[in-house]
Amino acid sequence: MPQVSRSPLSTPEWRAWLVWSVGVAAYVLAITNRTSLGAVGVEAADRFQADASTLALFAVVQLAVYGGMQIPIGVLLDRYGSRPIMTVGMLLMAAGQLTMALSPSVGIAIVARVLLGAGDAAIFPAVLRLVATWFPAQRGPIMVQFTGIVGQAGQLIALVPLAALLHATTWTITFGSIAGLGVLFAILVFLIIRNHPPERDADVSVNTDTGVIRVVTSAIDTGVGIRAAWAHPGTRLAFWSHFTTPFAGTAFILLWGMPFLTAAQGLDSAHAAGIISVYVVAGMVLGPVIGDLSRRLPNHRSLALVLPAVGVQMLAWIIVLALPGPAPLWLLYVLAVALATGGPASMIAFDHARTHNPSHRLSTATGVTNAGGFIAALIAIFLIGLVLDLQGAGTPDTYSLDAFRIAFLMPIPLWVLGVVFILIERKRTRIRMGLDPERRR
Repeated sequence: MPQVSRSPLSTPEWRAWLVWSVGVAAYVLAITNRTSLGAVGVEAADRFQADASTLALFAVVQLAVYGGMQIPIGVLLDRYGSRPIMTVGMLLMAAGQLTMALSPSVGIAIVARVLLGAGDAAIFPAVLRLVATWFPAQRGPIMVQFTGIVGQAGQLIALVPLAALLHATTWTITFGSIAGLGVLFAILVFLIIRNHPPERDADVSVNTDTGVIRVVTSAIDTGVGIRAAWAHPGTRLAFWSHFTTPFAGTAFILLWGMPFLTAAQGLDSAHAAGIISVYVVAGMVLGPVIGDLSRRLPNHRSLALVLPAVGVQMLAWIIVLALPGPAPLWLLYVLAVALATGGPASMIAFDHARTHNPSHRLSTATGVTNAGGFIAALIAIFLIGLVLDLQGAGTPDTYSLDAFRIAFLMPIPLWVLGVVFILIERKRTRIRMGLDPERRR
């Protein structure tokens, strides 16, 4: 009988958890870097004398680079593995934050956001790859959710300690400190993380129930992988699920939440920070619940989880905007919880990508899927800033509730577009799986 390689479980389990822990800690810092501008958006507008469109451009450039790098990162991960790609990613983010710390102008600050987006793009896919290579395949869905949950702690770090540090010191010291942390984590990643367990000579995923061993790679370098992944309706369902669920929360946290809560709703910084903290904590709490339901309802994820999450967000968003005056504090907390459903629901998209693609397209399908939510977020962020400017309310001194009420209508068409395509691709996926009969022409 041919000899097969041992399961990752033959490696001491503590080592797998150590590798994952360092990887997810790096992801926490990546989230902190990603959301750092949102926590100090008003201060950034004052520092660079930026109107709303320019401020939005910072986030849009960052997200555009992040989304555009997803598929190239998949190629690099397939060739080099997680360890070197994560190390370079951390160094790029450190360079970006150091550039932001010293930036004298909008142009240099945009370069800083490009570096930040490029480095950030490497971290989450690399940690997902570590999950696939260091843990049994059966743990994949829960470990992906767990990674997402822990990573969201980075938003709290950006919201509270980072903002406090800025108010206590200076812009240069604050962003320079984050850059220093990036260098430290680059060293930590390089020293501790390994691409795969030592008894293996390739990145593989193991099903410990069946003994099936699959190489974790993709065919993207042949140019076939992207077309083949997108041709499957399950990948398109994953893309539109990720496009539709998290973007409003991302736009809220990444840039427009604090100005909306303080300048438009009239809250002080402490109450605004409390609402955003509830958003983060609610997402962490809902993650395991939605992850377990996704595991239990593999053929009903879209109708039972994804679309309800979108509906809850739209309903809360529209109610807050429809009120004639500032929303009561409790309703803003409800909005935060509603938006928080988007993050855990977006992780279902990766379940779709993994379920409907063979292992040789794993990195490709993951990259295509992960780009969806960030494309939607950059569109929403830019349109909100543009509409604020068109109303003459593009600076902190001119922000108003009425202006934000109109600008915050911009996410609604994106939600509608996403829902339509989710329904279309869900039907096509079920036909492809043989769960629904093929429509007669």
